[in-house]
Amino acid sequence: MVFRVIACALLIGVTFVGRGQEAFDDALLPLNESSFASPGKGEPTVEIPTYQAEPPVEPLTDQGARAFEVQSKSKEARPESAWLDLRQNAGANSTMQSAPDWVEAVTMTPAMEENGETSKTFFHIQLRHSAGDYNVLFFRLLFDDKAEGRPELIARDGSGAQVLRSGELGSGIGLASSDSAMIPMNGISSIDVEVPGDGKTVRGAYLDWMSSSDVVHPLNVEHRDIIAEPFSVMPPLHSPAQDTEQFGTVTATLAADTIRIGSDIQEAAVFQFGIETQPLLALLTFEVASPRIDAPPEVYVNGEAIGPVTFSLPELADPAYRGEMEPLVRQMHFRYTGWLRAQKIVPITSLKVGTNDLIVRNGSGGGNSAIRATQIQLKYLWDKSDYILQPGH
Repeated sequence: MVFRVIACALLIGVTFVGRGQEAFDDALLPLNESSFASPGKGEPTVEIPTYQAEPPVEPLTDQGARAFEVQSKSKEARPESAWLDLRQNAGANSTMQSAPDWVEAVTMTPAMEENGETSKTFFHIQLRHSAGDYNVLFFRLLFDDKAEGRPELIARDGSGAQVLRSGELGSGIGLASSDSAMIPMNGISSIDVEVPGDGKTVRGAYLDWMSSSDVVHPLNVEHRDIIAEPFSVMPPLHSPAQDTEQFGTVTATLAADTIRIGSDIQEAAVFQFGIETQPLLALLTFEVASPRIDAPPEVYVNGEAIGPVTFSLPELADPAYRGEMEPLVRQMHFRYTGWLRAQKIVPITSLKVGTNDLIVRNGSGGGNSAIRATQIQLKYLWDKSDYILQPGH
């Protein structure tokens, strides 16, 4: 390869290494275990938003669990999606939550103290198959991704026996995040969300039935396994293990691992990469976890500030948008509690032949977040490059 990029990643401050599960692309892993056992008794209070609808269905109750009721909407040929608020907020005015008729009930079994250790909390979601030929359920869980409290999904049959288990979701980055799974529902009648501790790290779940269709993709382009996110069309970003070259463009990975960043320079991610020939165009790309969307990460190249990155934002209806209010500030700011793709054109005048230094840190007020799959593309003159010469004026 004529143009070669040599990259290495450093970090000033705290670094998180280990990519973890990426958007939960794979199917749940089947295990053979006994039926669900209730960890204990308790009286959690769960605040549910009001919905004016028909009388609630009778909820399923597990031993030692306090059920919070779920109202049913009228039947439709095409099943609606479901948003389940699983936050535990004490309040005397808590009301019943609305849901489509294929969600029969939601219950919670709180954790108990056993031998000085706190057991696990279970959110039990009882389901019925929707009208129509839908056999795969999209399940997206929103939660605080703490290393010691990563949740798991458990799919159960009608007897309560475990059929499928996800393994730990997230990657323990210590930020508000989300993870998704596609669950084959043949023989499945309920899904449990199992989380260590009191379960207060779990915020909500978005459920929708999946339809299937033939998918085509170019033979000579990298094949990507994609979970069709309901509010975004961007696939997860993958980092090539080796530098690649196509049509005069070199793609090089600076760091595939997850790295935490903050607003201070001491909390920035620092990369070094070498180039052999000055490019015509350069593009930096990575993914950001839990960023404040109005304070995107800022980029510095060889000591020069080149400005903030640009996010590819999902629709505003996405439940992963989380509002934040600060004292003496009237405007609400929003953080996206998931992964967003970020890009920045790097001015070629900021690059040099040899070793280049690149720094990524959060914008002012952006707080803490994390980046992963950091890569750079360098475009060179190709023998079939398309360009025109503009006449002078």
